[in-house]
Amino acid sequence: MAVFTSPFPSLCLCAALGLLAPAHLQAADADLAKQLANPVASLISVPLQANWDTGIGVNDAARFTLNVQPVIPFDLNEDWNLIVRTILPVIDADSPAPGIDDATGLGDTLQSFFFSPKQPVGGWTLAAGPALLWPTGTDDLLGSGKWGAGPTALALKQSGPWTWGVLANHVWSYAGEDDRGEVNATFIQPFAAYVTKTGTTLSLSAESTYDWGAHQWTVPLNVVLSQLFKVGSQPVQAFVGGRWYAEGPTGGPEWGLRAGFTFLFPR
Repeated sequence: MAVFTSPFPSLCLCAALGLLAPAHLQAADADLAKQLANPVASLISVPLQANWDTGIGVNDAARFTLNVQPVIPFDLNEDWNLIVRTILPVIDADSPAPGIDDATGLGDTLQSFFFSPKQPVGGWTLAAGPALLWPTGTDDLLGSGKWGAGPTALALKQSGPWTWGVLANHVWSYAGEDDRGEVNATFIQPFAAYVTKTGTTLSLSAESTYDWGAHQWTVPLNVVLSQLFKVGSQPVQAFVGGRWYAEGPTGGPEWGLRAGFTFLFPR
C-alpha cells in the first residue's frame, strides 16, 4: 500500500508537565512553532510520529505505525529551495481476521521533493515536485510490492497565528511484483493550525486518500495538540491527538490516536 500521512507532527502534554519556555524565549518559540506548521519551511526536522488504529477487521484488531519523517531543505539558488520529505513507516499489525497472521516490519517509503520559491506568491507559500514510492515493505501485508511515482503539491498561507492550506499527491505504480495489485491513489489533506505565543499549536486536518482501483475513500479526521520546549539547547516539539475515520473500507479502522516528538535543527 502507498504511504500517506500528515505534513505536521503536531502536539502536546508538555504544558501539563511544566515544560513551557520562559517568557523572554516564548516569542522565538512561537516563531519556531509557526515554521513547523509549514511543511516546506526552511527548517531541518525529524518527526517520530506514532499512530495507533483500532477496530480493524472481524478481529477488531489494532495496528501500530511509527512514521520516521525527516524533512531536509536545500538552498538551490537565491530564489528557490528544495525540500526533501521522507516517510518511512515501521508497523506492528495484529491479525485482522482468522487465517491472516500478525505482521511486523517496514512499510513502503514515500519520498517527496518540493521545489518552492523562497518568497510567497501573492501571500501564498507554494511548492510542487515529484513523489516517489519505494517498495521497502518487509511483508506482503505491510507493503505494496510496487515502485511508484507521481506529482505532489502544496499551497498554504500564514496570517498572524494561523496557518492553513492543502497538501496533495497522486501515486501510480509503474513496476514491481506482477502478482500484486496496482497502486493508483490520490491523497488530499486540507489543514489548519493555530499557534499561541507560548509555542502551543492546535491543528486540524483530514488525511483523505482515494483508491481509484477500489473506488474507495479513506478519510481520517485528526485533531492534534503540540508544545514546543527545549532539552538543554535542543528544541523539541511533543504532540498528541486523536482521529476518527469519517469514511473507509469495510473492515477498516474506526478511530485512532497519535503521539510523538519532533527534533528541530534551525538553520
